[in-house]
Amino acid sequence: MKKLIYITFIGLLGLLFSCEKDGDQIFLLDNPVAPTIVSMPDLTLERNNGTDTLEFVGTPLDPGFVASTKYFLEACANGNNFSNVISIQNNIEGTLFKITVSDLNGILLKKFPADEASSVDFRIRAQLVVDAGTGAPGAADGTFDYNSTTETASVTLYGLPRLDILNSGIDQKIESALGNGEYMGYIKLEETKPFTLFEPDNEITYGGSDGVLAADGAAINPVSTGWHQLSANLNDLTYELLDFRIGLIGDATPNKWDAPDQKMEYDPQSGLWSITLDLVVGTVKFRVNDDWSGSVNLGIGDDDHPEYTLDNLWNNSSSQNIPIDAAGNYTITLSIGSKYSATITKN
Repeated sequence: MKKLIYITFIGLLGLLFSCEKDGDQIFLLDNPVAPTIVSMPDLTLERNNGTDTLEFVGTPLDPGFVASTKYFLEACANGNNFSNVISIQNNIEGTLFKITVSDLNGILLKKFPADEASSVDFRIRAQLVVDAGTGAPGAADGTFDYNSTTETASVTLYGLPRLDILNSGIDQKIESALGNGEYMGYIKLEETKPFTLFEPDNEITYGGSDGVLAADGAAINPVSTGWHQLSANLNDLTYELLDFRIGLIGDATPNKWDAPDQKMEYDPQSGLWSITLDLVVGTVKFRVNDDWSGSVNLGIGDDDHPEYTLDNLWNNSSSQNIPIDAAGNYTITLSIGSKYSATITKN
């Protein structure tokens, strides 16, 4: 049977989206029922509860039919009206957002001070796609957004214990998300600048070699220049220093599928990796250290894994290439926190 897809506007209040197939019609309500926040957890966050899971419970959008919808849990300073929004998490259900205390603390610390109460507004935003691919309102370039009412809560964050990186040439630190003596972070090093770790809480300086730390020990020698992942454990006085250079590769990039990849820079304040570069029509992926066998191989899903998108990248050798549909100058950001997500913005 021949399929007809058409859009009819009813006055100024309603939208009728009708797909004629064996007489079936789908209607968007004049006033879709927005999502709601049903309950929020206690947001006095404590370091010793860092692994506990917090739950934000909501109700989904009801547009009058089963629709493709993405939900975002968002926050902002009280009264800011979400003009400077903090994206906490997103999913395709909207009824439950789960996040650990340490992950939420880390996200909100980028906007709010530690060790004092802040008034924070929360909302669930539903993004409805009526018919992607037909040019209908609600397609990917013109989605409908519906927001829950704002819920305001008092939020108290905890500051993270840190180790300062001394003599690296720039101010850097690694932090302990759980305050348990285990520290991790990304630092930029030069081969010619050995460094030490300073613990300000106890005023102890650590050096080391071959993965072993010692108070007042010799400075640690970087084995290469560039970004590294540094882990340190003050409980057993060990450390691990790994090359960690996230890069963009693909036939849309200047070097196509050949190394070296287009290296990204890290911003400790935002926790994002980013790069601005010229791309051509093609595809890209993310990987670490110019190596497909490393710990990062990020792309999107296929028909069997539609849940993997730019907002939820798939770290798997089976992940698919990310399309670049137009040539131009792009700014790309990548988050590799509790999950992997990216933005690709044409400048």
